Amino acid sequence: MVRSVLPSRSIMALWLVYAVGTGGASVQASPSGHAPHGTVTIEGVTVPDVGPLPTVVPIPATNLNYAAKIELGKQLYFDGRLSKNNAISCAFCHNPGTGFADARQTSIGVGGGVGGRQSPTVYNTAFNHFQFWDGRARSLEEQAIGPIHNPVEMAETHEHVVTKLSKIKGYQQQFRAVFGADVNLQSIAEAIAAYERTVLSTNSAFDKYVSGDQKAMDESAVRGLALYRGKARCILCHNGANFTDNQFHNLGVPQVGPMKEDLGRFSITRAEKDRGAFKTPTLRSITETAPYMHDGAFKTLEEVIEFMDQGGGSNSNLSPLVKSLGLTVEEKADLVAFLKALTGEPIKFAMPQLPK
Repeated sequence: MVRSVLPSRSIMALWLVYAVGTGGASVQASPSGHAPHGTVTIEGVTVPDVGPLPTVVPIPATNLNYAAKIELGKQLYFDGRLSKNNAISCAFCHNPGTGFADARQTSIGVGGGVGGRQSPTVYNTAFNHFQFWDGRARSLEEQAIGPIHNPVEMAETHEHVVTKLSKIKGYQQQFRAVFGADVNLQSIAEAIAAYERTVLSTNSAFDKYVSGDQKAMDESAVRGLALYRGKARCILCHNGANFTDNQFHNLGVPQVGPMKEDLGRFSITRAEKDRGAFKTPTLRSITETAPYMHDGAFKTLEEVIEFMDQGGGSNSNLSPLVKSLGLTVEEKADLVAFLKALTGEPIKFAMPQLPK
């Protein structure tokens, strides 16, 4: 298991958030205002407050990043030769043009195979404790090679993909230069993960607002932030610097797509509490990554808010954090305005030249 290294700096102070009110939440914060001590309490449930991302990205000690490794990982991320038909790359389902996610309800793999889940964004996955909707991978390295041998995704074998890349002179040279060894599965995983850790959504209007620019968010978004941290209860699951608790919840989301039933986290843990529970996604740059939920059930943020306002869906294992909200039309619009304010600054991007 790859061991993650915690950020070396504390999250920036969140002093401005407390000035906008909490919409009914009881706020507890330390005098310093640092996020590890800044919390929000709603109906006896205390969670970390939201705030800017740490200035240092978590990187495992066993896979330190540097420019040559990141560039190699970027090439692999966009290379369809990782798949059986040489056409399906990581970027095919995690497209930079659609928020490093997939605009389709569920993704399509080799031979037109249709997946049962919506492809989650790569934005800020460096900060995730678990990868995939069910959390079956505990690191980006483990996640990076999973789709390669998934029969519905890339449908390749790990053994053959190593053989295939080893025959490409450009890759031979780069793997030897970066890792001091020939192409191997672990190095493929480490290179892709190194690149994915550079895909960050940050410096949003929200980040600027809580860092002192009171004009960065308009009045509607400011009201939306107060609702988010109070009446709308969003912060109970979407909390912390990356707007996710990195936990798993059953929201009663309607099952759509090719799967008749998706047990979610239960398939990994076999714990009844996890039946139908899925990982809380980040809300950073959420406007770029529609459709929403694990199966892409909702096309718009308005649909998601309407669903949560009603108390989620009918399910015997519904999370106790989900309740009817009684939001007004104006409050729903304010929430959408705030979610739009979580859009990060554009990532400068250029397609890599793939080796031959």
